[in-house]
This record gives sequence, C-alpha cells and structure tokens, in this order.
Amino acid sequence: MDDLIAEVDRRCDTAHRPGEQEQPDWLALLTVAAQLAGQLQTLSDDLVEDYVEHCRMHGSSWTEIGTALGVTRQAVQQRFHAPHKRYSPEAMTAGLREAMVHVKRAAVQHRNNYIGTEHLLWGLTAEDNSATRLLRAAGVSPEMVHQSVGTRLSMGASQAAERIAWTPYSRKAISVAEARTEQNGSEHIDCDDLLIGLSRVGRGVAAAVLIDAGFDAAALDDVSADAH
Repeated sequence: MDDLIAEVDRRCDTAHRPGEQEQPDWLALLTVAAQLAGQLQTLSDDLVEDYVEHCRMHGSSWTEIGTALGVTRQAVQQRFHAPHKRYSPEAMTAGLREAMVHVKRAAVQHRNNYIGTEHLLWGLTAEDNSATRLLRAAGVSPEMVHQSVGTRLSMGASQAAERIAWTPYSRKAISVAEARTEQNGSEHIDCDDLLIGLSRVGRGVAAAVLIDAGFDAAALDDVSADAH
C-alpha cells in the first residue's frame, strides 16, 4: 500500500507544493488514485485471463478452473468464455497471409496448441515484407530478430494442430493492428501493422525481443510510412 500511495504522489506532484497550500489537493490525488486503480484492475484481469487460457489449452475443465478461482463453473464460463473475434484471411494483405503460414508452421513444428506473440514475430520476420522493411528502416536487423525469437520457441506436447488458439496478448496485438489499419484508412491488416501491435502490447515474448533490440512502438511507428 505504501508503494501505491507513493506512486500516486509521484504522478500527482502538483498536489504537493510546499508553501502554496496548507493541505494537499485531495481531489487531484483521488483522481490519480482512481486512474491507477483502474490500470491495476486491468492488469490483474489480464493476468488471470492469461492463466485461464493456458489452463484450458492444457486440458483443465471449466469446473476445475472455477474451483481454483473460488467461483462456480457457470460464473467462470460467463466471465472468460466470451467469443473472441476471428480474423479471416480476407482481412489481411497477401504479405500477412504468407506470414501467417509461417506462424502456424512454427506452432505445429514445436507442437504448441497456441499461437503466442513469439510465433507471430517469428512468422513476420521469416521473409521480406512490410514488417521486415519497417525493422530495417528503424535500424534493426530482421534476421537477428528472427533468430532471437526463434531461440524462445519452446517444444510442447500437443498433437492437435487444428485446435491452435491465440493467446490473449496475441489477440490484443492484432486488435491494435486492426485499429491502426482503420486509423490509416486501409482496408487490410499488413505485416507492419501487426509488428507495431506486438510492440504496443508491451508484454509477451515478442515485446521483450523488440525491447531488447532497443526499440519501442513509437519509434517503430515513426518510420512505418517508409516500410511500404
């Protein structure tokens, strides 16, 4: 709690100005505290959702998951079993459709029954496309990124390739990519859109690889226009 209070004070430094007021601006501090609480709630929801999805992918029943969370099967299904939007090939450019072939191949070859951000980044850097051109324009070697993310692909035990599911961070990345596509007035999601989506999510293996490379979403976005 002390750390959270200190963080509120840090974010709202204007509420504490020695000599200018007898009491701090409690309403300003409350506003910042509410914003911080909302961010923490979102983060905690993401954390639980991530582990629920992994439990489902590894065979746990809704009853078992509900028991672990201290709720009923019906309650946990209502909270986590909402249908997720599926992105058809028609929503993607030819380049992204080709990259998706590499994405699924990486998951199948490693016997993973999920598509994580690591699979997405590996597929995006498998051959020349708008994502690799964006990386080069930003001074990053796509080959080095491909090699780095490849070392993070772990061997699983799944043999049900037809049941591959996207992880929450992967879904968020393509959702960000779709929003960026719409903002730019494009009709199809391209490879560079998904690359920036992976970076903007800020979590997951792909984001870690991009951070290790020394680039963030803003830096990548600044040069994206040169990638096409």
